[in-house]
Amino acid sequence: MNALTLPRPATLRPARSPFWRKFSANRGALLGAALILTFALAALLAPWLAPFDPLKTSFLAVRKAPSALNWLGTDELGRDLLSRLLWGARSSLLAGVVSVAIALLVGVPLGLIAGYFGGWLDAVVSRLVEALLSCPFLVLAIALGAFLGPSLGNAMIAIGLSAMPVFARLTRGQVLAIRHEDYLEGARAIGLPDRWILWRYILPNILSPLVVQATLTIAAAILAEASLSFLGLGQQPPMPSWGSMLNTAKNFMEQAPWMSIAPGVCIYLTVLGFNLLGDGLRDALDPRHQ
Repeated sequence: MNALTLPRPATLRPARSPFWRKFSANRGALLGAALILTFALAALLAPWLAPFDPLKTSFLAVRKAPSALNWLGTDELGRDLLSRLLWGARSSLLAGVVSVAIALLVGVPLGLIAGYFGGWLDAVVSRLVEALLSCPFLVLAIALGAFLGPSLGNAMIAIGLSAMPVFARLTRGQVLAIRHEDYLEGARAIGLPDRWILWRYILPNILSPLVVQATLTIAAAILAEASLSFLGLGQQPPMPSWGSMLNTAKNFMEQAPWMSIAPGVCIYLTVLGFNLLGDGLRDALDPRHQ
């Protein structure tokens, strides 16, 4: 009598979360994440990847075209463009991340207070936010940067304060939408203090739109930093940044066009990456998206 052959138990695979399933299905979001990761690694590994000192000049190699020695050519002082591009990625990415962090640290608490307490606090914060939003983002950043003085730190503060109204308004709107939910009424009924309700119950439930907005704002902040550096209000020479490299390259468009191509392409690809990632996060975090 033949022994019965029992079927092998099926191998159980861990189920992927709905967020990761939607995000991984979005090719644009994956491309954006890959671009951001590439530039982030280039910035972090700049001391080891850069073939030359980004500040070392060589008057024997002024405005040399791309070659086997200098892959992207040299600038008006004979400095290697690839090395300056890698080190400049640090300034541009740092400016984008720190500026958005400043905007979040200032705008989110203002939006929480205005949306939760209402009354005269809401009126004051709303009027302040509306006044700042009436001025275009880049114009406001340039004005604040000129007021604070030319430096990378002041440029990040100017960009962060210019982006703050967007986060304050978004936070206020999200709080107004959930502040009368049953779980918040229950928290108030058992006597929890307002600060605990704000940070323990309300903030975690409005993080998704804030994360998406932060990702998209980083792209705008990188463009703003490049604009300020181009105008001489950001990173100061001889330290490299993509905006200041474009500022120098504008004087040599005919003699050395390669000086403007590399930093321009890097700015474009970085901004594209953050925009694609922000769109992918928005689609993956939105429960209404099919």
